[in-house]
Amino acid sequence: MIEQSVLEEVLGVAMRTGGEFAEVFAEDRRNASAVLDDGRVEELTSGRDRGAGIRVVVGDTTGFAHTADLTEAGLIAAAEAAAAAARGGGGGTNVVALDRRSASRGYDIETYPGDVPKARKVELLGRANDAARAVGDAISQVSVSYGDNRRHILVANSDGLFVEDDTVRTFFAVSCVATGDAGMQTGRESVGHTIGFELFDMYDVDQLARNAADRALTKLAARPAPSGQMPVVIGSGGGGVLFHEACGHGLEADLVAKGASVFRGRVGQQVASKGVTVVDDGTMEREWGNIAVDDEGNPAQRNVLIEDGVLTDYMWDHLRARKEGRRSSGNGRRQSYQNLPMVRMTNTYLLAGEEDPEAIIASTPKGVYVKHLGGGQVNTATGDFVFGMTEAYLIEDGKITEPLREGNLIGNGPEVLQRIDALGNDFAMGPPGTCGKDGQGVPVGDGVPTLRVSSLTIGGTAA
Repeated sequence: MIEQSVLEEVLGVAMRTGGEFAEVFAEDRRNASAVLDDGRVEELTSGRDRGAGIRVVVGDTTGFAHTADLTEAGLIAAAEAAAAAARGGGGGTNVVALDRRSASRGYDIETYPGDVPKARKVELLGRANDAARAVGDAISQVSVSYGDNRRHILVANSDGLFVEDDTVRTFFAVSCVATGDAGMQTGRESVGHTIGFELFDMYDVDQLARNAADRALTKLAARPAPSGQMPVVIGSGGGGVLFHEACGHGLEADLVAKGASVFRGRVGQQVASKGVTVVDDGTMEREWGNIAVDDEGNPAQRNVLIEDGVLTDYMWDHLRARKEGRRSSGNGRRQSYQNLPMVRMTNTYLLAGEEDPEAIIASTPKGVYVKHLGGGQVNTATGDFVFGMTEAYLIEDGKITEPLREGNLIGNGPEVLQRIDALGNDFAMGPPGTCGKDGQGVPVGDGVPTLRVSSLTIGGTAA
């Protein structure tokens, strides 16, 4: 996107006013999406966004400017603005020599979505709509969405780093509404990977649609969820978002530094049950949170955060790691060139245990089995959370029985980690997600094996 000589000149300008660190982040993003609702294509869009953000750091002060003008003059103007924001005045000359590095995620894109005709993408929407409606007459509404994204980034900084990366993601989702005597119930199924249009060689859109419709129909016969504390079994892949939100954010170094994390000062302490290991891994091939480098140019890594119940480390971005005299963990991420990077997760998950998932359920006399969790709210300073259960069932006498209407899981992240008393051998990643933090959203993945929490509060409506 930008010639190396231009980058070196821009970084030199950024450092002339006494900057201690300067960085250029450039981005060229292409998006396409299509939405079908009630049998009609309601949206068919594509777009492109290009620009660069420049930051200059002086002490604890960061100056930042962004521009859509990628000419040398436009970049220099942004660099001067960022430097002025970091420290006024100054002078002198700074020379930055860049060392170009390679970035590889270890696999190739087979079919770039931009090379696929729009008609073929729309055809997938129609197929999914027909398949969902064929499941039953009670399916009253179907919405199908498709999206792809290609993001080319460039990062260069005053330490001499110069690296580029090209990331492709493809997404597909089906949402169904079923109407019956119990009112309206919803079901959803979504898939997304850091790959191209070959996503549809891996997944059958007809089956995805049938899964979403079946979920909605099953909930028509659901009974109200119980209330109170009881054992909760979370299904493989379906509950990763709970640990992403309730525990993962508390392990981000910026929140730890602000005192907004319940895990502050607890490295080396037992924070979870023995056998519980939590990992954040940007290198997971083809997963939604996969990156070759983060948005500060640092290589993606597999970071063990909690090992056998002991807190071993936090996630780090470049500046906070630099301040602590350590290396970044590859977790500096930003929504776009218009944003500063911050510490963010990639693919966050609990490692599998050794127990048979069926045996975990059989050894639970009474409780709730949660197959899928929805959104929720978390206080990272305390770890308290509330999450919606989008698909759940009663466990009675060690067997999964009646489906439950949507209720809530209410608890505390650190307490949940301590109360995990069974881990299955059936690890799976969950559906693709977008993580929001301080107004920025980035793609993330999460996963869990089947696991049991000995006691959680269910917020249901049953008497």
